[in-house]
Amino acid sequence: MRDRSDEEGDTVDEPIPHWPGELLDLDDRKIHVRSSPDPGGDADRAIFVHGLAGSATNWTDLMDRLKDVVAGHAIDLPGAGLSPAAPDGDYSVAAHARTVAAAIERLSSKPVHLFGNSLGGAVSVRVAATRPDLVRSLTLISPALPDLLPRYGPARVALSALPGVGEWAMTRLTAIPPERRLTATLAMCYADTARVHPERFRDAVEELRRRDELPHAASALVCTARGIVAEYFRRGRDNLWRLASRVKAPTLVIHGRHDRLVDPRMAARAARTFPRVRLVLLPMAGHVAQMEYPDVVAREARLLIAEAVREAVVSPSTLGNARAAG
Repeated sequence: MRDRSDEEGDTVDEPIPHWPGELLDLDDRKIHVRSSPDPGGDADRAIFVHGLAGSATNWTDLMDRLKDVVAGHAIDLPGAGLSPAAPDGDYSVAAHARTVAAAIERLSSKPVHLFGNSLGGAVSVRVAATRPDLVRSLTLISPALPDLLPRYGPARVALSALPGVGEWAMTRLTAIPPERRLTATLAMCYADTARVHPERFRDAVEELRRRDELPHAASALVCTARGIVAEYFRRGRDNLWRLASRVKAPTLVIHGRHDRLVDPRMAARAARTFPRVRLVLLPMAGHVAQMEYPDVVAREARLLIAEAVREAVVSPSTLGNARAAG
């Protein structure tokens, strides 16, 4: 595992605008997708999947750092961001994985570089394991893989998943000013909230106000939290760690040492489980390293993308079916 100690060089620049988006029709549902420009030359595509209570805008800065090598598409999962509610009310990890797989099929004619943060990491593991034909490489940032050791952040998610408790909590939360709610969320997700640009903070507050007015926002969030908790207790062949052991694509797992939501010690289990994995620990980062240190994450992701592209050129018949380690 590489321990990167140079995040200090990742500066907080003036923020770029969030990428433009549009609704993508997946037949049985619609999702909102934000896209960076296609760099041309038959460039590969990358798909980005956000975490719980997140949205496609969580990937704006990383997509900017990678826009010269991949055409990026950041998805708002059903009920999140600007995506409508799930028509069937299913917000499980498996349902989100089916949505992501359908989006990949619609957006790309070849395997993609799949990125997932937190919940999005769990979703991406399920996609990579069950649809290896769709995934050329897999980058996981603080993936929410099962960990039953007590931890404050996951305990709050588990509590909100209890019948009736989540709905009650959401009612209480919406009575708190958006600025206070967002400040608390950022303190949980960032190691250093000073890295949040004031303009990004204002944008996020306005987005929170907009979502407070949506009739489906609270139920989508609570049901998605219940979906994560269900995965933590799942047994058998579909357990996320067992799925991780079946991922064939080259994989990058990034953890922040100051992550309050996903224990960075889970990197050791990832090393034992994913067949082809490289681990990176960021000593100064929290739960959303792609937002806190996008330059560092981009450098690591470029290495993986280049490796996967070289492999595809050498052995094009094995696209989406990476060689076993060794």
